[in-house]
Amino acid sequence: MRLCASYLSESKNGLAAADPVAHFHLSNGASMERINWLSDTSSKGFRQSAGMMINYLYRTSRIEKNHEAYSSEGKIRKSGAFKALLKT
Repeated sequence: MRLCASYLSESKNGLAAADPVAHFHLSNGASMERINWLSDTSSKGFRQSAGMMINYLYRTSRIEKNHEAYSSEGKIRKSGAFKALLKT
């Protein structure tokens, strides 16, 4: 899960997240909330993401600020639980 969190939040194409789904959500002002292990147990889910999925949170009061920080500086807002994965 740590590797998944690292890939989603640290792999970049310039300022943008390398993962196209992450880029979509982050561009729209979401924050990275939590990674769920074994949330997609289909054969496609295991092939694409080892069965993991991420929850993005759209907090109305932060959407514009998150969007601006991501678009202009590549900054990604992450929950405390998500940050903890990066430290393990």
